[in-house]
Amino acid sequence: MIPKTILITGATGLIGSRLTELLVQKGYLVRHLGRKKRQGNVPAFVWDIASNYIEEGALEAVDSIIHLAGAGIADEPWTEKRKREILESRTHSTALLYHTLKNKPNQVKSFISASAIGYYGFEKAEKVYTEEDESGRDFLAEVVRKWEAEVDMIENLNIRTVKIRVGIVLSEKGGALKEIAKPVRLFAGAPLGSGDQAISWIHLDDLCALFIFALENDSIKGAYNGVTPHYVSNRELTRCIANVLRRPLLLPNIPAFVMRIMLGEMANLVLNGNKVSADKIVKAGFTFKYPHLPEAVRNLLARPG
Repeated sequence: MIPKTILITGATGLIGSRLTELLVQKGYLVRHLGRKKRQGNVPAFVWDIASNYIEEGALEAVDSIIHLAGAGIADEPWTEKRKREILESRTHSTALLYHTLKNKPNQVKSFISASAIGYYGFEKAEKVYTEEDESGRDFLAEVVRKWEAEVDMIENLNIRTVKIRVGIVLSEKGGALKEIAKPVRLFAGAPLGSGDQAISWIHLDDLCALFIFALENDSIKGAYNGVTPHYVSNRELTRCIANVLRRPLLLPNIPAFVMRIMLGEMANLVLNGNKVSADKIVKAGFTFKYPHLPEAVRNLLARPG
């Protein structure tokens, strides 16, 4: 049986790197599409989104595209320029893929795109959001809504399209877990703001497995939340990390106004949260390896390094 070829955008990031490893282990032929030509075991092609350019041959014999490209939400302060970059890196890259798939011969059968639970906004603290809910009204919700609208255009090309609304990804190599663990290790950990804000999270390996599940199951179409069934509070997450690292939490909560002084509008990322349901993907047959926070944190923080 001829192995399928998967093209991944944004493949050098936290999710893309691990997803590449897992796909190769399963026997898929993987290639990357990025801004720079890179040497490695995986064939790499170049694109320039601003110039509407994709290197010749990038889509040749590709069966599926996994689209992860997008400027990091928490990498830089949210100036107006940076907010524009966050939006356009997602919408313009998706539009370029759409026009390329529409206008050039290809055999792509499925398009699986990252999205984000920021789609739902942070307005209703007690609500548990499902894929049927409307989008919120803040900046991140607007970004995700416009991003998904571009993804939906690809469905019009008779390509099976899936949107994985990714929650807070836990990994020892980056993201929220690594950042929260740093001060905890130094006996300076503390919940942020009220500490009550909900964290809808997922272990990196479960998220990658979810992308592969969407890749391999033709019945999976539309939006799915990429979170575990068990959301927690910021306080519970911080305390769990402290317990696994055997560190006490000695300090009071870090006040919200301090976080806003430090981060500006970007403080909304850590001071707000939302409760997001995993029921739809569970009913579709997906099984989480790490559905509960203590097991996930122990698995990640117990690893060497």
